[in-house]
Amino acid sequence: MKATIWHNPKCGTSRKTLAILENLADVDLEVVEYLKTPPSREKLEQLYRDAGIAPRDGLRLRGTDAKERGLPDADADTLLEAMAADPILIERPLVETEKGVRLCRPQDRVLEIL
Repeated sequence: MKATIWHNPKCGTSRKTLAILENLADVDLEVVEYLKTPPSREKLEQLYRDAGIAPRDGLRLRGTDAKERGLPDADADTLLEAMAADPILIERPLVETEKGVRLCRPQDRVLEIL
């Protein structure tokens, strides 16, 4: 099974999710450090749609200026544009497999799509 993780190596939850994926022999893993290689607005929209969550649910508040920018109250289009332009605003880790997408907080949520 192919799996893609949008990963931040400085994040403990992201590292734990990556470790779960790395310990599975049948997973063809792609690791994308999204702060270096951010997903496009279109990709983010697809990820959130496939995860069954709104962009607001994927907005990272802690350690960002999202509140100061009024993003928690913004519409989906504004959020997607802001996240694509400033990927620190993307909550992590996101994992995509052929079975779906999950925002893996907590890290065990990844098991739902394996």
